[in-house]
Amino acid sequence: MSNQRKILRVLQFISYLEQKPPKAVQHLAEMLETTERTVYRYLDLIRECGFDLQKDKFNRFFIEGEQGTGVRFTSEEAAFLKQLILTTGKQNKLKDSLISKIYLASDIQISAAHLVNAKNGLIVERLAQAMANKEQVILKRYHSINTESISDRVVEPFGFTDNYHTVMAFEPSSQKNKTYHLDRITSVEFNNLPFAHEEKHEQQIPDAFGFSFSGEKHQVAIDLTLKNYLLLKNEYPMVIPFVKFNAAKDVYELRMEVNSMEPVRRFEKGIIN
Repeated sequence: MSNQRKILRVLQFISYLEQKPPKAVQHLAEMLETTERTVYRYLDLIRECGFDLQKDKFNRFFIEGEQGTGVRFTSEEAAFLKQLILTTGKQNKLKDSLISKIYLASDIQISAAHLVNAKNGLIVERLAQAMANKEQVILKRYHSINTESISDRVVEPFGFTDNYHTVMAFEPSSQKNKTYHLDRITSVEFNNLPFAHEEKHEQQIPDAFGFSFSGEKHQVAIDLTLKNYLLLKNEYPMVIPFVKFNAAKDVYELRMEVNSMEPVRRFEKGIIN
């Protein structure tokens, strides 16, 4: 197994152990589609890394501690983790410290739970494999908000955005670089075709609404009630850092720059209706 897939497996393993109830070794092996021997190796690894690994009276394992804190890395380690997942995993002096510092405070947080929820773990693993092998994939039954449709998309994936919420890929049919939300991908299939447009791949970093830069930025200034703020936060959680509560006006102020006004207008129309 390649380095990037091994690290992804460890992240998934940690996330499983953080979630209740405690897990038996056999159950962990089935969840990760691996052997019980490998599970024991992972248990030894995370124990050596400082995790508070516990075992109940039924020999089921769990990680004791605050739930939902995520896996934390330094900026350099997070960048290198991306390199491992997106490439073939080059030698780097940061590799040895990457796992051992998993739970230390840092300015970048990568949530292991996000790689497990909604089949995202398998989706990320398959996309990472396609990136490493430079081959096209089919995003099965992709749910597009922009076109309000569900369809299969043949793409050439070449990068993940922060926290693995979206994947950047080139779509041959439209000849465009796009970002696709992992939660909207039903599954990923290989079509056994190599990249044919690698020279056209360009990084597409989306805004908090998931839209990539298309040549123009837009300023957004909206005052929201508590109800509307909760609706917005639920639908677009990445906007949370851009919202501040104004106690004097008793409103939540959204102030940010976006790549497209389309999702903003759609949200405003929804709360008016």
